[in-house]
Amino acid sequence: MSQSFPRLSARTRRFTLGVPRGFTISPDGGKVLFLRTRSGTDPVTCLWELDTETHVERLVVDPRTLDADDRDLPPEERARRERSREQAGGVVAYSTDVTVTRAAFALSGGLHVTELPDGSTRRLETAGAVIDPRISPDGRRVAYVTGGALHVLDLASGEDRTLAAPESPEVTYGLAEFIAAEEMDRMRGHWWSPSSDALLVERADDTPVQTWHIADPANPGRPPVAQRYPAAGTPNAVTELFVLGLDGSRVAVPYEQEYLAAASWDAHALSIVTLSRDQKTMRLLTVDPATGRSELVREDTDPAWVDIVGGVPAHLDDGSLVWVATDGGGHRLFVGDRAVTPPTLQVRAVLDVDHDSVLFSASGDPTEIQLWTWDGHSLLPVSTRSGVFSGRMAGGVGVLSEQSLDVEGVSTTVVRRDGMAIPIPSYAERPGLDLRVSLGRSGRRDLSTAVVLPSWHEPGSRPLPVLMDPYGGPHAQRVLNRRGGYLESQWFAEQGFAVIVADGRGTPGRGPDFERAVLGDLATPALEDQVDALHGVAEQYPDDLDLTKVAIRGWSFGGFLAALAVLRRPEVFHAAVAGAPVTDWRLYDTCYTERYLGHPDEQPDVYDNSSLFGDAAKLDRPLLLIHGLADDNVVAAHTLRLSSALLAAGRQHSVLPLSGVTHMTPQEVVAENLMLLQVEFLKRSLHVLG
Repeated sequence: MSQSFPRLSARTRRFTLGVPRGFTISPDGGKVLFLRTRSGTDPVTCLWELDTETHVERLVVDPRTLDADDRDLPPEERARRERSREQAGGVVAYSTDVTVTRAAFALSGGLHVTELPDGSTRRLETAGAVIDPRISPDGRRVAYVTGGALHVLDLASGEDRTLAAPESPEVTYGLAEFIAAEEMDRMRGHWWSPSSDALLVERADDTPVQTWHIADPANPGRPPVAQRYPAAGTPNAVTELFVLGLDGSRVAVPYEQEYLAAASWDAHALSIVTLSRDQKTMRLLTVDPATGRSELVREDTDPAWVDIVGGVPAHLDDGSLVWVATDGGGHRLFVGDRAVTPPTLQVRAVLDVDHDSVLFSASGDPTEIQLWTWDGHSLLPVSTRSGVFSGRMAGGVGVLSEQSLDVEGVSTTVVRRDGMAIPIPSYAERPGLDLRVSLGRSGRRDLSTAVVLPSWHEPGSRPLPVLMDPYGGPHAQRVLNRRGGYLESQWFAEQGFAVIVADGRGTPGRGPDFERAVLGDLATPALEDQVDALHGVAEQYPDDLDLTKVAIRGWSFGGFLAALAVLRRPEVFHAAVAGAPVTDWRLYDTCYTERYLGHPDEQPDVYDNSSLFGDAAKLDRPLLLIHGLADDNVVAAHTLRLSSALLAAGRQHSVLPLSGVTHMTPQEVVAENLMLLQVEFLKRSLHVLG
């Protein structure tokens, strides 16, 4: 390999460039659209098409031929990409008409439409920089947002109409507000009617939301960026819904609860999903688009919280509702009023509904994510090998993406109605690492654990310093049967560490009770389980782990957990690297934080117990804090305030500020050197030679 793993990992965006993604299958199953860069180091995403009859793959849109430059992105689009963790450029999202003959996408703020049969692409004149263009089902118009206003452009005449204009700079029409995009995975704020004559549109008013300022201290001549940030216990944006007709009509769609979690508009119903501020009650409502009146279809409640699940609501051809809810101790798929999956199979998302069949992802073993279908009569496994799968389904044709410890990278296959499989190549770079990962269970709670040893280590030859490498927080999982999840861990192992990755309570895949064990306490269960996993692995590898030299590293929630570990359990953890850590949950956003800790005014002790500030005086282990100063998710104030508390307590620590860096740290040189600096810090702190 001609370049180091850290440099290659940074250049390839952690080996995601060149991997096919963003699939759309035509209703007849004849073609599959997808996104992919032209190589594993090329950050410019192109639009491609596969003909399922001829097996011929065609490049449809190459942004380089359209004279586009991602440096011209409007701020709203940069924010949208940050929320979706998009690391590439070019055509990163697109929409199609119902027949998949036209596609619309934004490129450098410009609106482009491609005629898919011949691949011709044209840029259309718009009122301003384009955000989230959505082509109508009939393919005749494109709705888009610019300057907070929702526009509709007629593709035949070029007429550009403003359907809704913001009443103030704090108002937007047609965009998902910060909380929806960051914490509810709802990235859109407008939905076409099936008949293409109206849209359901979100109006978001940020006026009640407090203003924070994200400054760039390295460039004092630049003014701080004002950002509306709804921290725990403070007001959220006020969201409303309207049905806007192309005839100029405007119908309000009132709803009572705080959050709009999801919306869909298909041939059977206009549906919205709302969630109470405390997230203990979720309502599914159908809306009459002519009057705006809604009817309650179902209400789900939970004493802890109700989960938002992707892909629902949906409907079969006969109108039967497809839904996912917690029932009988499991996350279960419902069709109509009937649960069609057992509680032991944890449903993660509904991926597609194709006539009378439902494609969904689920876990029996928490380290696996398998694909299943419900065909109206029975459950059928789609994926048959061990691993992590995702997919799409339409027109009787399926797309399966597979990852596992046995296969490098992501393998994508199109499966035709006759069963013939057509591979879609990945152009991703090879990491060049010899993975040595063992999955298992450890500790008193049989926690899912991955043990990553150096490729050169002889079992029992000598004990290695230990590096715990968790995320460890709710609704995210590290221990999965896929190679890509352990590349950085393996690189750290190659530097001389035994690396342990453990999923503790709060992480998904093991059912509601396991996830809800963190209710009211984001610190104690998470930290206890890392200690439990460490000791459990030490029993399994008694001659390979040196428990006198144990470090921990993490980012975001993992950064919080790393700092927590050296503050509260210094007898176990001897050094920590905390990247972008949450240090006081009062500084984090409403939806995520209040789901687990409630409202800070009502439960201040809960917040105090999960904060790091009260433990500052306890620090007597090396701690490196890393934070991007442009981070608008976990703002740099988290690290700066903890550093101030440590300084006030006279506790030595290190802070590495990253100028101009966001929560994702996408910059190539930054990402590479961060890995190298962490290794140097950990070895020095643990007194490891070499």
